[in-house]
Amino acid sequence: MNRLEGKKAVVTGGAGGIGTAICQRFVAEGAEVISLDIAQALPEDWSTFQVDITCPDDLQGIFDKIGNRWDWVDVVVNAAGIEIEKTIEETSLEEWNRIFAINVTGTFLVSKLSLPLLRKSGKGNIINFGSYDGFIADPKLAAYCATKGAVHALTKAMACDHGPEGIRVNAICPGFVETPMLESFVGESGSIEELKRDIEKIHPTHTMGQPEDIASLVLWLASDEARYASGQLWIMDGGLTAQVQQMNL
Repeated sequence: MNRLEGKKAVVTGGAGGIGTAICQRFVAEGAEVISLDIAQALPEDWSTFQVDITCPDDLQGIFDKIGNRWDWVDVVVNAAGIEIEKTIEETSLEEWNRIFAINVTGTFLVSKLSLPLLRKSGKGNIINFGSYDGFIADPKLAAYCATKGAVHALTKAMACDHGPEGIRVNAICPGFVETPMLESFVGESGSIEELKRDIEKIHPTHTMGQPEDIASLVLWLASDEARYASGQLWIMDGGLTAQVQQMNL
């Protein structure tokens, strides 16, 4: 349908499962895309800059390059993120600082540095990545839950501050999605297939999310169809958080 025809988008975490799906969908819908990721990505139908989003100077250099290439940016997607499976007692200060640096400070820096280019669009759009873990908590994900709660609050604040400039800000809050990160949940004696079956059982839909499901919601929020959507936390979890009680995996 070319819903993003002529739009220019920057996607962090573009080498990850969800990030790649977003880039693919954006390109298919007519957008020019630049992916930012610390990982070296394979050549795709979009440009990729390898950068650590927690390094302000390196990130500024990348946005200088983007500004030299494009006169404006329409969409910024902050999809980069990591997970730590520990209680606060098990989490070191170094680990705590690292996950906040990537999940929260990275979102802050990319959004901050993109604002001048987003303003030039006339109707800029920032899409952050929260999580259902920003509303309820899974065991042994204390630091991760804290970062996602911070992203949720930051999203609302940004929407209030920059809405008058014509910039919309929303956050997508996925549940379980079948990505390489999911394998980190597998215990020493478990298997990924057993884990998938267990995850499906606790969802009202008896299904698990795919990266393409998330990309579809990102696409809508990035399009002009969502012009009135801002400051919201969009949960996409197969009905998981609609339940009164969840089974522990």
